[in-house]
Amino acid sequence: MHHAWLDWQRRWHLRHTPPGPLRDYLQQPLAHPRTDYRQLDYVAIDLETTGLDCRRDLILSVGYVIVRGICIDLSTAYHRVVRIDRSIPEASAVIHQITDDQSAQGCELSEALADLLPVLAGRIMIAHHASIEQNFLANACKRYWGQGLPLQIIDTQALALRTFERRQIPFKVSDLRLHALGNRYNLPRYGAHNALSDALAAAELFLAQAAYRDDGRGLPLADFLC
Repeated sequence: MHHAWLDWQRRWHLRHTPPGPLRDYLQQPLAHPRTDYRQLDYVAIDLETTGLDCRRDLILSVGYVIVRGICIDLSTAYHRVVRIDRSIPEASAVIHQITDDQSAQGCELSEALADLLPVLAGRIMIAHHASIEQNFLANACKRYWGQGLPLQIIDTQALALRTFERRQIPFKVSDLRLHALGNRYNLPRYGAHNALSDALAAAELFLAQAAYRDDGRGLPLADFLC
């Protein structure tokens, strides 16, 4: 039912979107949820932002990497700093290590979206606490093309929460953080709050979560979608 609703949204937005990167994205069909997850392509994405409110805060950087089946294609790794029209709040600069000077040399958000949308087309988005990426990207698409961005989404944080609850594993909120979960699966540790390294960490976490559940016969995409 959710797949049918999302595909209806995609077709509705397609009818109302002007020519450009978003329209090209919307022309690509969604993956069928019964497809074996190992046969699909994904894009692990992370955004660094000035805050958590997509109506008020701004995207500072975009990082992504493509996952092909159960392999991460490092040749597709992408990272861009985005130029914004205001000073970066001190608290954000401390967390993300992106300064006003770096932002001033960055690209326009429209340029970053024009790079990202063709990569996302026909693929499933992987993100950790994915509502942030979902809301900021949808808001940006509305700003430039007047329509939202229907996405098939795998949220690695939501998958972890399901596992903890299903197996009745006690946990703290901090246990659901990206790098805490990476430690649980003995994954490499990267510096936090860099869009590309966080995207790579989310890709590795998803593959670890999938491998932990897969008995070798594969699983349908629906088992992982939000």
